[in-house]
Amino acid sequence: MKTWFGAAAVCINENFEILMVKQGLPDEEKKWTIPSGGKEPDETFASCCLRELYEETGYEGVVERLLYIKTDVIQDNQVEVHYYEVTITGGEKNIQDPDQLIYEIDWKSAREIQHIKLSFPKDRAFLLDYIEQKRKTTEGM
Repeated sequence: MKTWFGAAAVCINENFEILMVKQGLPDEEKKWTIPSGGKEPDETFASCCLRELYEETGYEGVVERLLYIKTDVIQDNQVEVHYYEVTITGGEKNIQDPDQLIYEIDWKSAREIQHIKLSFPKDRAFLLDYIEQKRKTTEGM
C-alpha cells in the first residue's frame, strides 16, 4: 500500500470561524475542507501547509503549532496529513490553485460546519472541538 503525505492549515478568525475552501474535481460534487494538499519531496510538512494555504486562498501565514497527525486509508492508499494551527499574517483572498480544484473561499462558523458537506467528514468533530477550545481559551483570558 502506498502512503500519501500532506499538510493542512487550520486558521481561525476573531469571530471563531474557520477558513475553508470549496473544492473538487470538475465532474464531482464540490465540498468544503480546510486548505490542504500534498507534500513535495523537498519540503517540510510545515512549509507544505503554508504553500497550500497560499495557493488555495491567497493568504500568507505563520505556523503556530502542530495540532495532530491524521492517518487514514482512502481509496486503498494510506494517508498521513499533518494539521497545523496557522495565523494569517498577510495576503488577500484569491484562488490561485495550480490544480484548479478550488471554487470558493469562505470563513465558516461552527453552526455552518455542522451542516455543510465536507470533503473529509471525519474532520467535522475535530474542527468543532477546535473552535470550542479556542472560544474557551479566549473567553478565559
